[in-house]
Amino acid sequence: MLGEYRIEGRRAADIAASVERAVGSGELEPGQTLPPMRELAEELGVNANTVAAAYRTLRERGVIETAGRRGSRVRPKPATTGRDHLRVDVPEGVRDVADGNPDPALLPALAEAFAAAARQSDRHPVQYGEDAVEPELGRLARSGLDADGVPAGPVVVTSGSLDAIERVLMAHLKPGDAVAVEDPGWGSLLDLAPALGLRTVGVGVDDEGPLPDDVRRALTAGARALIVTDRAQNPTGAAITAPRARALRSVLGEHPETLLIEDDHGHRIVDLPLYSLAGVTHSWAFVRSVAKAYGPDLRLAVLTGDPVTVDRVHGRQRLGPGWVSRLLQKAVVHLWTSGTVDAGAVAASYGRRRDALIGALKARGVEAHGRSGMNVWIPVPDETGAVARLLHAGWAVAPGARFRMGSPPGVRITVSTLRSEDIEPLADAVASAVGPAPARRYV
Repeated sequence: MLGEYRIEGRRAADIAASVERAVGSGELEPGQTLPPMRELAEELGVNANTVAAAYRTLRERGVIETAGRRGSRVRPKPATTGRDHLRVDVPEGVRDVADGNPDPALLPALAEAFAAAARQSDRHPVQYGEDAVEPELGRLARSGLDADGVPAGPVVVTSGSLDAIERVLMAHLKPGDAVAVEDPGWGSLLDLAPALGLRTVGVGVDDEGPLPDDVRRALTAGARALIVTDRAQNPTGAAITAPRARALRSVLGEHPETLLIEDDHGHRIVDLPLYSLAGVTHSWAFVRSVAKAYGPDLRLAVLTGDPVTVDRVHGRQRLGPGWVSRLLQKAVVHLWTSGTVDAGAVAASYGRRRDALIGALKARGVEAHGRSGMNVWIPVPDETGAVARLLHAGWAVAPGARFRMGSPPGVRITVSTLRSEDIEPLADAVASAVGPAPARRYV
């Protein structure tokens, strides 16, 4: 059942940690069955209730799942290891179009921004007890949100989008609650929810965003929260349109107790308008990060929402890290106000590459999607085979399994570093690896 690995421990916490270590190291693999509780308790010389408590902890952390009489087993995609274990190793000489990173050439230089922030901090050092949000950053962020039609609400700063989403989920939900998420969707989010002990319910996606009927089914079945990506959806590039926003707002109006979380991580790299869903439900949060436009190492996102949600997030943050460095916030203000990033030019650059690749694939009879952002999603009949064949042809693409729960197979290509001369060879390689296919929805 467990091969050579022996679970150890006398306390529930130690038993759970022993299993987590084995899953993280690969000694226990996805799908592997754990011993029945009474059997393991006898082997360890502990009470069966101790093992039951350990297994409960592992379920809440998203490491194992229990299927009635079939017992407990390691989850197919355990939170302990995350989806990064699905990443393709890129051999020397192979082009990496799998990493999901922005184009370094489109990112601004940071030296002057941090130098300016440091000079300002030297004149007025931040002390304990001061505001957690740099006043000018809060003002600029709120002004941008107002311009895009995001409802009024207080602003807090978090360490990136995923940090914000985690804090909002923890502020409202408890282990065992269900969360509706996009499928295919952001792999890190699909790992985060089960790690918090939450159940994920997949919602289909097309080029215009989440499918309203799928959202309605998930919420009617009891999902307490819905997480959507407004633009530059990862991995499909979907962007919510005005008609889709109206349809989704109508569905949310039928379920006003739903916690709505919107992720607008594509801000300043997308030239499509924002159609926010916020304001229909009692509890909502809207998140914007700076990573895609200004650099992944700038771990900063702006979060707004209803006053109760924002107050809960801010209160818990105050008891933990306290605040996101005001020095970092000052640097972001400098980047925002110095004009170092031309959002229109950045969006156009990514758009040219996406459109060129999608057009070249279409000419070869291959379906592909990518309305916005820096990724193109390609449905495939055989995901493993397509990835392997493309790797052999000199291209490393991201396996769709990193982004899927129940949706059909696919691969993701990040266009950030593609040059015009790359488009035709890459399209040829994809067509050879995938083959022409009839149009099929990727949900």
